[in-house]
Amino acid sequence: MTISIDQPRVIRKGEELDTAALENYLLAELPGASGPLSVEQFPSGFSNLTYLIRLGDQELVLRRPPFGNQVKSAHDMSREYRVLSRLCEVYPPAPRPLVFCQDHDVIGDDFYVMERRKGVILRQSNAPSELTNNPDLVHRLCESFIDNLADLHLLDYTAAGLGDLGKPVGYVERQVTGWARRYEKSRTDHYADVERLSTWLVENLPGDGGAVLVHNDYKYDNLVLAPNDLTRIDAVLDWEMATIGDPLSDLGTTLAYWTEASDPPLSRMINFGPTTIPGSFTRRELVDRYADRTGLDVSNIQYFYVFGLFKLAVILQQIYARYHHGHTQDERFAHLNETVASLGTRGMDVVNSGTL
Repeated sequence: MTISIDQPRVIRKGEELDTAALENYLLAELPGASGPLSVEQFPSGFSNLTYLIRLGDQELVLRRPPFGNQVKSAHDMSREYRVLSRLCEVYPPAPRPLVFCQDHDVIGDDFYVMERRKGVILRQSNAPSELTNNPDLVHRLCESFIDNLADLHLLDYTAAGLGDLGKPVGYVERQVTGWARRYEKSRTDHYADVERLSTWLVENLPGDGGAVLVHNDYKYDNLVLAPNDLTRIDAVLDWEMATIGDPLSDLGTTLAYWTEASDPPLSRMINFGPTTIPGSFTRRELVDRYADRTGLDVSNIQYFYVFGLFKLAVILQQIYARYHHGHTQDERFAHLNETVASLGTRGMDVVNSGTL
């Protein structure tokens, strides 16, 4: 079985790069590289921008912050580059970075270039027929999906040279209060349920849990699957929020992205991959397999699921605020305020029902 590899498209208006300056820079920095250079853009993603760079017969990937970015700490290219530089040596799904640039004369901001991992990316609710017609294959993909996250959490991050990446003591409290501040700074509308979630999370803070390397954005459309075996994860992308922290916080974020066929219609409108097709795990099945794989206590996962929903609402609100204030013209962002409100509603439903 071989299906279509994820492909770039024409660059969105307002997100073009200075190709002449970029070509000169890369020819000087990459041994053996030769021109000419051409650039296309991968169409998905709401945060950092991702481009396909063709330099002669080489295919590379460039990552840069969004245009009009007002939250520099959320788009730290040097941090992402450093994580990948060390992680690629011990974790095969991590792409190898090749060059990091802080010279804003090249494309106007920091960026880095990494190897391209070709494969299939499952975006939104769309899925190839090979999956939709094969529940057993979907089931095995779900196993690979959650096992890979568990394996990341079981890595010895200190031996990988990432021991100073974060501060696990007080991690959850800093995360909750930090995301609450980000929400306040980016607020454009009044979302009553999002604000209730913020209060509930502060009032119900758990103590410190374990410390692992967390991805913080683990979902289907950040995975590259092998075209000839959709159960094999060839790459994990978008490491901009990786740090050392509580493993359940990472799992809770993943659950926030994972909708089920039985979820209310409003919740199913928010999807980051084909998680509702026959054979898909439920959120509870993901949690149970993760617990079996890691041996970790997951009894407080509801709190972290709610936090994941709140964090996702804040991320989308930050993006919507850029659109609202005219810093981007990307029409995909025009109605994200409605999605923010619906995430708040979903979070309060979980709080009140006590279920996943």
